[in-house]
Amino acid sequence: MLVHVDSASSVPVYEQLREQLVRLITGGQLPPGARLPAIRQLAADLGIAPGTVSRAYSELEREGLLRTRRPQGTFVAAGAAGRRHGALLQGMADRFVEEARQLGVDSDEAVQALQASYRRAAKAGA
Repeated sequence: MLVHVDSASSVPVYEQLREQLVRLITGGQLPPGARLPAIRQLAADLGIAPGTVSRAYSELEREGLLRTRRPQGTFVAAGAAGRRHGALLQGMADRFVEEARQLGVDSDEAVQALQASYRRAAKAGA
């Protein structure tokens, strides 16, 4: 599987893994029914804790992108590719909120900043 983690990144490792798996699933590189590596195996391959992989898998399962069938393993859920925008946006929103909160920004100020970015992007694209 083509995933990697950057320990120097400010993005938590579980979120890096979650985001890369979302992209592989929604991009079709991991089609519905594809089996993912076992948690311990992927953790060993990436040099990270099994709990980190477990958290990424659990979040993707909650989002409806993965299904775990014990003892067979973890698989890409049927229809997972159709959930593309929701899963990607949720991950982006979660990271934005986490970073904004670390800066001490309240939700109103964060929303205003996001809306201002949209306005700037619209002007730049016009």
